Amino acid sequence: MGAGAQKRAKYEFHRNLPVYADSLLKDLTFPLAWGNSAITDFAEWRRVARQKVIDCMLTPPPPPVGGYRMRVLGEERRDGYTARKVEIQLSRYYAVPAYVLVPDGKGPFPAINVLHDHGGHFFIGKEKMIRPLACEDSTVIADAQAWLSPLYEGQFLGDYLASHGFVVFSADAPMWGERGRSEGPDRAKYDMIAGNMMMYGIDLSAYMTYDDISGTEVLAQMPEVDSLRIGCTGCSMGAYRAWMLAALSDRIKAGAAVCWMTTTDEQMSFKYKRTENGGFANCLPGLRRWLDYPNIAALACPKAMLFINGSQDKLFPVPSVEKAFRQMHDVWRSQGADTQLQTELWDMPHSCPLKAQELVLQFFRKHL
Repeated sequence: MGAGAQKRAKYEFHRNLPVYADSLLKDLTFPLAWGNSAITDFAEWRRVARQKVIDCMLTPPPPPVGGYRMRVLGEERRDGYTARKVEIQLSRYYAVPAYVLVPDGKGPFPAINVLHDHGGHFFIGKEKMIRPLACEDSTVIADAQAWLSPLYEGQFLGDYLASHGFVVFSADAPMWGERGRSEGPDRAKYDMIAGNMMMYGIDLSAYMTYDDISGTEVLAQMPEVDSLRIGCTGCSMGAYRAWMLAALSDRIKAGAAVCWMTTTDEQMSFKYKRTENGGFANCLPGLRRWLDYPNIAALACPKAMLFINGSQDKLFPVPSVEKAFRQMHDVWRSQGADTQLQTELWDMPHSCPLKAQELVLQFFRKHL
């Protein structure tokens, strides 16, 4: 008899969750959320809550000796801007490949950190957001082009923003693109590697966020960039990265997140056909005992933030999205800044179509 067919009459886990999931959810009271916390000064609450997030992110990667160093690996002219492939020493442990797009003309320009998605597709990272340079292998170029159609309606979001006057930065997250496995991408290995990273006392998802923060610091130091006008955006996991970055980095003045917002009570329950598949890409140990996703996103208040989700998105059911949006609006409203928070629920699946990209562009034109 195959292992998959062997079942016991008594069990403790069903689908991807423990059978006592409802009891676990009832015990999550999010005591550090704004409104739940005893702290009534918003600036002090944000400082304390942000530090709790950082604490749950475990040990950060050590900074590089002598500061961030960048070297240019390739460059090419495009219509209205220049594309560069660079490598940045973000940590004493590793250098990170990235793309940078710089508009023609006299800067400094507003800038956007464009954060790539997950998609269960690890072969490319930054190439999902910016058209690969000609120096890349033909398989990378072909793969990036193929990835565009289902999620981005055939348009590279980074190139679209650069063509409208923004410096654009996009880097590979750990496990994607040129930061992947020597044996090649394998979705099944992601969770195993994430678990092994925890054995070192570090967190793979946190390293992604730490790198996004450091990458934004590098972006702010570029001579072509106005360091007071930096935004971030992304779709799916890129959206999660965007609101996390806006919440934790003072460099970010405005953020746009497409198709990633929920509440834990909806995400981690048996209410829907789909249950959470592991979540290591957004797993920070112990943090749910203190703050829910919209509570963390609220650390960005009173910054300008745009959230777009789809009513046909099977990853984030409408009740969870609407609940999260209400909670965030409550926070922005409490600070007299509700006009700075824009939340949209569109009739679309899990995607970042052209109309969403256009709204993201208009949002950054207004706020940067």
